[in-house]
Amino acid sequence: MTVMNENERDYRFGDSGPKYLLKGPRMNFGVVMLQPGQDFTAHYHNMMEENFFILEGDLEIHIDNEIFQCKQGDFVHVEPKKVHYLINKGDTVFKAAFMLAPYQEKDKVEVDYKPYGN
Repeated sequence: MTVMNENERDYRFGDSGPKYLLKGPRMNFGVVMLQPGQDFTAHYHNMMEENFFILEGDLEIHIDNEIFQCKQGDFVHVEPKKVHYLINKGDTVFKAAFMLAPYQEKDKVEVDYKPYGN
């Protein structure tokens, strides 16, 4: 059993990026935050599906060249092998909970991606 507060972990890039609250053995769970204008590198996962639940702010997410505008309360499901790219085009902080499963130690593949509409 694990009980923790998210403030016990740090975001990967200081004030933004992901922070993991749980890594394995069956899934990863964390929080991702993007400041206005920030993005997160386009990538896909070979085995894991990724889910996002928007907690605050707005997000533009590109999934295999489709663009979705997301807001607080939205849920996004990304299947394995689907390239996804996140960008905060708003003027407030974006924050979401994310979950990846089934757990794989090294399953992220970064790709060179030029966002549509940019």
